[in-house]
Parts: sequence; C-alpha cells; structure tokens
Amino acid sequence: MLSKNIELALNHQIRIEAESSQTYLSMASWSETHGLEGISKFMYAQSDEERAHMLKLVRYINERGGHARVSELKAPKISYETFKEMFEELYKHEIFVSESINELVHISFSEKDYATHNFLQWYVAEQIEEEAQAKLILDKINLIGDDKGGLYLFDRDIQQMTLKSTTSKDSK
Repeated sequence: MLSKNIELALNHQIRIEAESSQTYLSMASWSETHGLEGISKFMYAQSDEERAHMLKLVRYINERGGHARVSELKAPKISYETFKEMFEELYKHEIFVSESINELVHISFSEKDYATHNFLQWYVAEQIEEEAQAKLILDKINLIGDDKGGLYLFDRDIQQMTLKSTTSKDSK
C-alpha cells in the first residue's frame, strides 16, 4: 500500500512524464515543419517513450492501492530559433526530470517504501541514459557549428540513432 505522500509524489511525476511527452511531440512537429526528418522521427520516438514512462507510473500506483491521477498539462514551447536551441532545451529538460526522479527516490527511501524505491531504480537508470544521449547530441551539434552539410548528415545520423534505440529497447 502506498502512503498518501508517495502517491502524491508519484502522481506529480506522472504529470512530468506526460509534459515530457508533449514537449518532445512539440519538438517533433517543429522539426518536421523545418525539413528535419531525422530529428522529427527521433522526437516522435522520444515522445512515445515518455508516454510509456508515464503509463508505467500509472499502473504502478494503481497496482499498489493508490489512484493514479491524470491532470492538466502545461503547454510546451512550440517554436525555436534553431535546432541547437531546441536540443539545449531538451538537455535542460532531461536534467530537470532526473532531479525529479532523484527526489522521488529520496522520498521513497525516507518513508522506508522499499518496493517503490526498487521500482524507481529503473527510472534512475533510464535518466542516466537520457541525459548522456542528450549531452552526446549537443556535443555533435557544437561540432557541426553553422555547417549546413553537417546539419544534413546530423539529421540522417539521428534518424539512425532512433532506429537503433527503438530496436534495442524492443529487445529488452
């Protein structure tokens, strides 16, 4: 059985994951309308992944005797000056999500809810991957600079990252 405090904190994380999905969806749409097919496919896949993270929390709360809540979401940013700005915001967002997950782990440990603490370890590992991937992408973007040919190759490469990521996650 979940304590009310943990149920509240997990429901807050549901909202964060849902807003993350919307953020990535908005980035996908912006990329698609700017001819960045590879980036848009990457963002659509990330949006789907964040929704799956949200659903995992919903099911966990309900299975543990709580009640998962679907709340109103804050609208994501819909426009960016550059694709680099978009990825900088993506990286900052992933750091924010990691901080939120870390706070959940802290709460679960403080309340001696070891089942929830164990459940959250998957999210901790996932966020390590998400942050590392966002940082790697940002590093590549910084290498490209203003080179349009580099952007073309980057757009193709990130589409390949999407395919590899989807394939490896499907096998887990």
